[in-house]
Amino acid sequence: MSTRVDHVVTSGIFSLDGEDFEVDNNIWIVGDDREVIVIDAAHDHRPILEGIAGRRVKGIICTHAHNDHINAAAELAEATDAPIWLHPDDTMLWEVVYPDRRVDASLGDGQTLDVAGARLNVLHTPGHSPGGVCLHLPSEQIVFSGDTLFNGGPGATGRSFSDRSELEESIRRQLFGLPDATEVRTGHGDSTTLGTERLRSEDW
Repeated sequence: MSTRVDHVVTSGIFSLDGEDFEVDNNIWIVGDDREVIVIDAAHDHRPILEGIAGRRVKGIICTHAHNDHINAAAELAEATDAPIWLHPDDTMLWEVVYPDRRVDASLGDGQTLDVAGARLNVLHTPGHSPGGVCLHLPSEQIVFSGDTLFNGGPGATGRSFSDRSELEESIRRQLFGLPDATEVRTGHGDSTTLGTERLRSEDW
């Protein structure tokens, strides 16, 4: 039985470096009819709970700690009794949103997360933020890219704690070694494939 991937979109404000932007965020719910993990609890936990539909939540995974990817995480964790996972290099960004609430567990490169008989591989992809990660689901040929890679190229840089050359290197090292047919489920906007983005990278 293939792994089920549900999609929820929430809207809100992304704030960084004193600027605010209205954004739509993709939340991905990965699992089966009994248990799931949630990738990037953004803006409002209530539609995410609707997408979970009573299933057990094994974890809330943060691809990075910009506010628009974590600002529903604590409420979702409280509602589902699930742990929050984040790469420790993004702790300083997490603490801007949650000065009094620590994450429950750390993500690291090469780590594996099991849900509903499937395995997600953690790929550390710094550049958009120091602790950015992607999650590779080999059984379904999907990578959940957060803000590391979009339909159209790398995520945004030029802000605090970001580095364009580091991000490009992360994408080439960690993502472009995966099959071209791998679908990229992004943190914002439409999905793409690694083959498509590899071709586009010739113009970076």
